[in-house]
Parts: sequence; C-alpha cells; structure tokens
Amino acid sequence: MSFDPASLKYDDRGLIPAIAQDAQTGEVLMMAWMNAQAVTRTLETGKVTYWSRSRQAFWIKGETSGHVQELVDFRVDCDRDCLLVRINQTGPACHTNRRSCFYTAVRDGEEVELMTPMSD
Repeated sequence: MSFDPASLKYDDRGLIPAIAQDAQTGEVLMMAWMNAQAVTRTLETGKVTYWSRSRQAFWIKGETSGHVQELVDFRVDCDRDCLLVRINQTGPACHTNRRSCFYTAVRDGEEVELMTPMSD
C-alpha cells in the first residue's frame, strides 16, 4: 500500500507534530511541526524538513547550523495525528546547543537542568 501524506490528520493550520528520536539510542531529541509538503520533502530527500510556525517557511534541520538530521525511519502513530522520525543526528538537536530539547526535568516540584550545552 503506498503512503499518501493527505491521509494524515493535520490540525486546523495544516500541521502535524513530528517527534525526532535518535535511531541508535532511542533518545527523544525534539518535537517540531510538519505540513504535508514537509512530509513529502522529508521522504523524498532523507533530510528532515519541518514547517517553522514563526517564520512561516520550510526549515531543513541543520541547513544553517550543520546539525543535520538524516532520516532513518518514518513512522505514523495509530491515530495518524503524530509522526515519529527516527534519525541520525549530527551535533546538538536543540537550538540551545544541547543534545536534546528535553533537558529540563521537574522533580519534587523543582526544575532541574539535566544537560549543559555541547561544546563545538
């Protein structure tokens, strides 16, 4: 059965959340948004492409920073309203220069920073 990006359930802005996961370790690195064209571009090029809500433009991860995401596996959840992109990540995934965007934990009611920025 061939895949059709139109078969996904997008929100009222035409977007769907995409979770980026390290294909080797299973670590969740970030979440960003895709539209149907970003999905198509990602699958066609193997370069993970998101839709930037603030810039209203396509965003190929790593295009300016060099911290690229190479697509390894593209998955659709059971409700077809969320994506999982399993990737090979070069450098940090987070714009704060951390490996993951999920570097803050809440423990005993306090925020705890779990990782520091990576050095270049």
